[in-house]
Formats: sequence, structure tokens, C-alpha cells
Amino acid sequence: MKPRDARLLQESLLSAAAAAPDKEAVVAPDGRVSYAELLDRSLRLARGLQDRGVGRGDRVAVYLENGVAAVTGIYGALLAGAAFMVLNPQTKEDKLRYILADSGAAAVLAGARSGALLAGLARELPALHSVVVVGDAVEGEGAGQADEASMGEGAVGYERLLQGAPPEPAPRGTIPLDLAALIYTSGSTGNPKGVMVSHRNMLFTLGSLCEYLRLDAGDRILDVLPLAFDYGLYQVLMSVYLGATAVLEASFAYPMQVVQTIRDNGVTVLPGVPTVFATLLSIHRRQPLAMPSVRRITNTAAHLPDDYVPGLLEMCPGALIYKMYGLTECKRVCYLEPELVLAKPSSVGRAIPGTEAFVLDDDGRPVPAGVTGVLHVRGPHVMMGYWNLPEETARMLVPGPYPGERMLNTHDFFRVDGDGLLYFVGRSDDIIKSRGEKVSPVEVENVLSGIPGVKEVAVVGVPDELLGQAIRAYVVLDRDARERGVQGDGDRGGGMSERAFRRECVARLEPFMVPRDVIFVEDLPKTGSGKIRKKDLLQASEEGA
Repeated sequence: MKPRDARLLQESLLSAAAAAPDKEAVVAPDGRVSYAELLDRSLRLARGLQDRGVGRGDRVAVYLENGVAAVTGIYGALLAGAAFMVLNPQTKEDKLRYILADSGAAAVLAGARSGALLAGLARELPALHSVVVVGDAVEGEGAGQADEASMGEGAVGYERLLQGAPPEPAPRGTIPLDLAALIYTSGSTGNPKGVMVSHRNMLFTLGSLCEYLRLDAGDRILDVLPLAFDYGLYQVLMSVYLGATAVLEASFAYPMQVVQTIRDNGVTVLPGVPTVFATLLSIHRRQPLAMPSVRRITNTAAHLPDDYVPGLLEMCPGALIYKMYGLTECKRVCYLEPELVLAKPSSVGRAIPGTEAFVLDDDGRPVPAGVTGVLHVRGPHVMMGYWNLPEETARMLVPGPYPGERMLNTHDFFRVDGDGLLYFVGRSDDIIKSRGEKVSPVEVENVLSGIPGVKEVAVVGVPDELLGQAIRAYVVLDRDARERGVQGDGDRGGGMSERAFRRECVARLEPFMVPRDVIFVEDLPKTGSGKIRKKDLLQASEEGA
């Protein structure tokens, strides 16, 4: 079976393993596996999950760092007939509880350090009946069994589960319209929203991405981005779809280690966001870097500055550079042909193959070239909707040109030029897009309001060349906090220091949600009804800049 003939996402793994069983499928910090080994592990995990009650349409959470176990979790869930959802292992307990409860997850794969936490949540959440722990917490004999017993009946060790299950999951009757994945992204209400994508959605998207990126089975695709981020997730899915090799790193925390990984493994595709490329270029200016194996460089999340291109080509001679734009609700909207990167540096190009993207005015009519409107998208990649959020779904999926059709209203402002190329202008909602992640200001405000001494807080996104938008928090302290001060941190901000406040932010928020800027103010501008006037804060930011 060729990739384009697959009807279900997991069939690409079956195809790759049949075509080249001994080929490296995944290279990662926790090991290297061939396609035959990855398939065997995934089949055993699928059977083990089924034996523990996971059925067709259930949701299986993968709460792990980038690695072989995480990839096995994705395909094991699919082969069991379930849908997967990858959660950032840095997700804090309250948010994790919300997502697991909202999704009704039946099982979760977690690292040893999170096993006890997940077992505790399983006792709170009736639907969550299985916790598969990867690592030493419940593996082996003796003490391991005691740990497993103390964690409850729902906990089982990952290796033990694989060893005890045959590589023969029962057929579940999954069809292409069934849910393949839930991808949680921040929402304007403050709670994450589960984007529902079907097997058909994801397979179409994979085919379109691989076509315009001009990839094949010989590629070795780097992934330093979290699998919970759809840009990171699709690097693995593309690798398996093609029968290529995925080269994973846990993060980009150690850039020279990543560079060495690229060299040692002959990486041909380097996906990143502007912060990644800025770091590499900074090193390159001090100590020239050479990564001649790289033949594709892809960028999304924020605009890739024009002056980065020469330096990237010095490091990776002959590489094709792709600028792209997308959102989780359809994965990718458009891309700029690499041959146009110098001629049209500020454009994000055309709709990906097999889809349509166009800019409409308030009356739903196409706008002339150079006029700003709202971007709309049609194609088989458009999401099924938001999990359990019909009103939010109706806001994003609007009537299309044909009876019964729904197209995606991105609510982002765009314009087109005379050649039909797209240009991003700005966002029309309150969501902040930083490092490619959608951040809800309400969600951050709710967390920061819980810090002792905080009376009010307002969070906004401000332009940033590398991040797209940076998160800025305006904080009003209560009188006691202003008067008592914070020992050892000076007396900035009328009592609580920025350093102390940042410590609280880091402890309570995922890293990509931590404000870059913290500004203490006496009060916040408000309307007559008491609503905070964020436009005034943004205007003040621009004037201050």
C-alpha cells in the first residue's frame, strides 16, 4: 500500500513497516527503533490497551517527552481503534485535570515522575481507567510491584504491558470519518479547546504537506518541537507517512547538541520557529556552523526575518527555505514557494495543494488586491469542530459556497497582492500567538490572579519579531502586597518585585505562557461598566516603544 492509498492514519505505519522493516523509523533520546520494531511495539500497546477496556472512539492521552515511547503511544492508540491526544509534559496539574476531564480520556501514558499524579487523577475522573507508566516507577519486580499496587488498579508499567500482550489487536471497524486526534489549543474563554481532526483530515494534510515540501522516503526529519504542538506532531506523522526517519530531540534547550544531532544523523529537513533560527544564527556568527545535509528549512509561528535567509543558506548551502502560515483548526493554510523567498519576502504564499484560501470583506465578498479582509479556508483539512463546544464551532465553521458545506473562518486579517499571494496583517480576536502556540489571555489572567497579593491583572500580546507576539502582563497589587514588600528581592513595583512575581509565574504556568514583560501599575484603564480597556494598554505600549 502506498501512502496515498491509506484510509486510516495508522495504515501508513503498516505500509512503511512492510516496505522497509529494518529501516530506522525513530531516532530519539530514549532509543532508536526500526519500522518493524515500532510496529511491533505499537501493536502490542494497542492490544494491551484493548485488554484494559479501550475501545473504538475512546481518547488516549500521551503525556510524554518527545521519544520512541510517545510515538508508540500515538500509533498504539490508533491501532486500538482510539483517538490520541498528545499533551505537553510540562502542563500543570489543574490544566491537565481539565483536559482529561473535558476529553473523557480513557487511558493515559505518562512518565514515571508523573505516574502518581495521573493515578490520583484517575481516582477523580470516572472515565480515566488506565494509567500506563513509562519508566521505573512501576516496572520490574519487587519494589516496582509495590509501587504499582500503591498507585491503584488502574496503573501498569509500559514495558510490562508490552511484554504481556501479543502484537494482535482486535479489529475495531474504524472508518476515515472517525476521530483520529484531539489537539488542545487555547481558547478565548480561558479553557483549552479540543480541535477534532479525523483520519481523513490528517491523511489529506500529510499528502499535501509532503507534496509542496517535496519530501520522500529518503528524508530524515528533525523534530525539536513538542509533539503537543501540531507543528511538532506533524514532523513525526510525515516521517511515518513517507517511510522516512524521524530524528527527535526533547527540546531546543541545548542548541549545540541539536547541531551535533543534525550532523550525526544526516538530517535533511530542519523545521523551526524564528527563535530557533535566531539562536543558530547567533552561534554561527561566533563560530561558523555547517549542516550541509539539510535540504529543507521550514518556518512557521512568526514571520521569518528577511535578513535570516543569507545566514541560513551559509549554514545549509542549497537548502530550500519555506515560509508558512497555519492554525490548528486546519493545520496549514498556505506556504511560500522557496523560489519566491527573496522576491516576496513578506508573503506567506498560496493555499496548500488541494485547498483554497481567500480573503473576504464583512459582507462575504472577495476583497480587491491590497485591501484587508478576513481569511477563509476550504479543503479536506478543515477540522471536524471543537470537542463539546458547538457555539465555538459555529463561530469558526461557517457556511461555504455550496449547500451544507462548512468552511473555516480564521478570524485573522489578511490581504492579497496582484499575483494572488497572501499577506498576514493581524489577528482579530484576543488570542495571543507566541512561538506558534495559541495563548489565551483569560487563561493566563486567571492563573496570575491567584498569586497572593495580586489585585488585578491584564494580559495582552505585543508585536515581537521572533515570537510573533510576546506576552505582557499589567499587574495591580493589593495594598498589603504593596506595603509589606518581598524579603531579599528589593522593593520594586511598590512592594512585590518583578523577580518574585516571575517566580510565581514560572511555578504556575507552562513555559510558553509565562509573560515576557511584567509591568506593575497603580490601576488599569476601564470602561464605564468596569471592563478593562486593553486597547488603551496596547496604545500605551506603542507610544512607550
